[in-house]
Amino acid sequence: MSHFFISAAHKSSGKTTLSIALCALLREQHLTIQPFKKGPDYIDPIWLSMASGHPCYNLDFHTMQADEISQTFKNSLQHADMAIIEGNKGLYDSVDLEGNNSNAALAKLLQSPVILVIDSSGITRGIAPLLMGYQQFDKDTPIAGIILNKVAGARHESKLQAAVEYYTDLPIIGSVHRNPELCIKERHLGLIPG
Repeated sequence: MSHFFISAAHKSSGKTTLSIALCALLREQHLTIQPFKKGPDYIDPIWLSMASGHPCYNLDFHTMQADEISQTFKNSLQHADMAIIEGNKGLYDSVDLEGNNSNAALAKLLQSPVILVIDSSGITRGIAPLLMGYQQFDKDTPIAGIILNKVAGARHESKLQAAVEYYTDLPIIGSVHRNPELCIKERHLGLIPG
């Protein structure tokens, strides 16, 4: 059984939209997807449950001990082909300075590869030092690849791809172009139903 953790450099990067889309896409391929959401969130888990067809479970450092998180995760995987864990905020964001309740801490606890969603708006070559910093900040965080989000077009994508490939060893797993017809609004607790 494989699993991966969807995180981002910062909030509002598109983690929830991409997590929902991945759950739905994998479900269409007749895979049993088990979704999880980091934190006490209650809105995103509804979306993830609908997209996957399975109840989404919260994994929360504030209300659970590390062994409870691990056990909940393990128990929920028994009948799944794959698990998707959606983070909250940015990969290293945390209530405390040491990052004990960050997405990175949860990914390490669950030994889950991290797919980092990068909001590519207004950035080209600058993506390289951003990614290099994320890799160097905590070398024990298993960043497995990136998804470029909010890409302006083919030219923008090629510049981003060239910078990532030249300066880093991170694979680009996917690229999502901006779509003016896809108007997703959000509030402080998640996406707003449209």
